[in-house]
Amino acid sequence: MADNTQLYAERQKRFLDCVALRKPDRVPIFPLADYLPARLGGYTIKEVMYDHQAMTDTWLEYHKKYQPDMSQNPFRLRGFGAVLDAFDFQHLKWSGHGVPDDMAYQFVELELLKPGEYDHFINDMTDFMIRRYIPRVCKSLAAFEKLPPFNAQFSYFWGLYWPTAFLDPEVMKAVEAVHAAAAAGAKTLAAGRALEKQYVELGFPPSSGGYTQAPFDTLSDVLRGTKGLMLDMRRCPDKIIAACEKLLPIMINSALGAAKASGCPIVFIPLHKCMNSFMSQQQFERFYWPHFQELLQELCRNDLIPWVLVEGNCDDRLNSFRNVPEGKIVWHIEGSNLRKAKEAFKGISCIRGNLPVSVLVMGTPDDVRAECKKIMDLMKEDGGFIFDTGVSIGDAQVPNIDAMFEYVREHGVY
Repeated sequence: MADNTQLYAERQKRFLDCVALRKPDRVPIFPLADYLPARLGGYTIKEVMYDHQAMTDTWLEYHKKYQPDMSQNPFRLRGFGAVLDAFDFQHLKWSGHGVPDDMAYQFVELELLKPGEYDHFINDMTDFMIRRYIPRVCKSLAAFEKLPPFNAQFSYFWGLYWPTAFLDPEVMKAVEAVHAAAAAGAKTLAAGRALEKQYVELGFPPSSGGYTQAPFDTLSDVLRGTKGLMLDMRRCPDKIIAACEKLLPIMINSALGAAKASGCPIVFIPLHKCMNSFMSQQQFERFYWPHFQELLQELCRNDLIPWVLVEGNCDDRLNSFRNVPEGKIVWHIEGSNLRKAKEAFKGISCIRGNLPVSVLVMGTPDDVRAECKKIMDLMKEDGGFIFDTGVSIGDAQVPNIDAMFEYVREHGVY
């Protein structure tokens, strides 16, 4: 039996072979677990969001039981309850704070960039983020709106007295909240690093080392909101393009920095607003694709591997998605037609997906095996394929998860 060092190398090669459009020894599988490990360990979501040891123990047990081909570190996106508390964070509802204790957190769209604030955002993004965005999204930091613009603090003759703003009791209270969030964040990140080390010792390479988004998605998700962007495409299209151009280097650099710090070249990129039902192909080619394509190309130029989760039905975008470096990108298909994706990406990109989570939640093990067979029969033989679900498996039934892993291991050998 292979030791853990050998297992690590085999799993890593399995993934890299798929990215490069080669046939690995077998089809890899490592679905997004979400909070499933907590449920398997008998914990509520709220408990693991605040208890780092419980999260560590349950995620290790999940990996030992199912032996996925790559590891998932839950801390950056799952174990941050204390950080959310310190910020009084407005973009999420989380267990015990707006949703039940055993429900995963929910995203709340907000209009944090007002229609008349595009110029402020474009011309001085840092000032906008400090004195507008952060006070709005972090309720405990609302007093930061009182801070003076730091872009006007040049010398003793008009910049010497800016610290007087911190005499305001509300501003100082906000500073204390930043300190509390920093302390909570440091503990969470330390727990994540410790878990990552244990994964490596067990022979599991990391499934991602960084995160970024298409500039349009960032503008829509966290600044203008869906409704705001839909209106803006009609009333101020040039402002959208200018804002995306400002966001592009930030999206690139955030991925480069995270990958360098983690040592893992895989960058996770979920696509949110390019689906067929959100915008026309003409709008996609004008607002979305140019900046997203440049993001992908720049990551590939820096030897990173974009793992793109194509959410929703994006069949109309597949021909555009072909125009990327060959053998460098993983397209994770959720709601698009898998056969069409296979035709579009043949000889160009690795495909990952796309067992419907609905069959894991509501079906039987036989249903799961039947769906797995359809996917494997369609995708396996040409190589360059990673078996996965369309979205995370947090609510799936355990016998169905067992059936999925067993089928892929048995029938995925080349």
